[in-house]
Amino acid sequence: MRNNDEILSLFENYLAQIQLPEEPQLLYQPILYAMSGGGKRIRPTLLLLCCEAFGGDVREAMSAASAVEMFHNFTLLHDDIMDNALVRRGKPSVFAEWGENVAILSGDAMMIYAYKLLRNVPDEKLPRILDIFTEMALQVCEGQQYDMDFEQRQKVSVVDYMQMIELKTSALLAGAAMIGAESGDASEEDCRKIYRYALELGLAFQLQDDLLDSYGDERLGKKIGGDILEGKKPCLMLNAMSRATEPDREILRSTHLDSALSNDEKIARIKQIYDKYEIPRLIEQQITIRFERALSILDSLDIEQQRTEHLRTFARNLMGRKK
Repeated sequence: MRNNDEILSLFENYLAQIQLPEEPQLLYQPILYAMSGGGKRIRPTLLLLCCEAFGGDVREAMSAASAVEMFHNFTLLHDDIMDNALVRRGKPSVFAEWGENVAILSGDAMMIYAYKLLRNVPDEKLPRILDIFTEMALQVCEGQQYDMDFEQRQKVSVVDYMQMIELKTSALLAGAAMIGAESGDASEEDCRKIYRYALELGLAFQLQDDLLDSYGDERLGKKIGGDILEGKKPCLMLNAMSRATEPDREILRSTHLDSALSNDEKIARIKQIYDKYEIPRLIEQQITIRFERALSILDSLDIEQQRTEHLRTFARNLMGRKK
């Protein structure tokens, strides 16, 4: 069985061989730009690892893995438009480079091309994989809509937020894993389990990302305090709002709007409230619970434990853990 790096190398080689039309240039050039943007290929790597774990041929799963990666990048193009984001992966976004109209149309073409890639899935597996892919795609859109809805709502519960990130973030990872298992010889029960493994892992990853936004290290390349300055409602904010006194809630609600404070002062004020109610510790506990739950699911699969080792390594690498 191939390890994560070997799987990634195989996928990159396959992806490089996909030939897009040259014209019209303003439709396809942004797609090539987006697809070669240095993404980590997390979802196709997991798909192929799951396929091989269940005895499948990764060469037959490459087109499905490429479809998932194409769809993921389509969502990023449209996300950048909705967020007015000028940078993606350290370089100008497609939206910034070519404008809104090009980003919309190229994104649409990416979604369509993702389905075109699925036509290379073996005939006997295509109906089921197509169902999983389509459901996954709809869930991502639902999650994005909930995320936009939350920006307009004064009150968002932690439960609401977890449902949103399950759809927007985890469903794509879980769908990729399930497609990989279906591409192998996994039973229906094991397909459901591998979906849950990836769903829990995706939730842990998003919670960790939220935590790092306020408590990370800028040396790792992540700007600290972005969510605070933008007045977003990540899990830290929602947990703090649910535990704080009304005076502290008002600080949480209004600090990002206070023009008398510098950005550093705004971030420090909010983090002081977070620390007061031990929010980082609570989030770290949730991350650990989700992560360990994901690994425990692998123990219940109806395959030899050694065949899940690369899936464990994938989980540890994704979360930046050594154990």
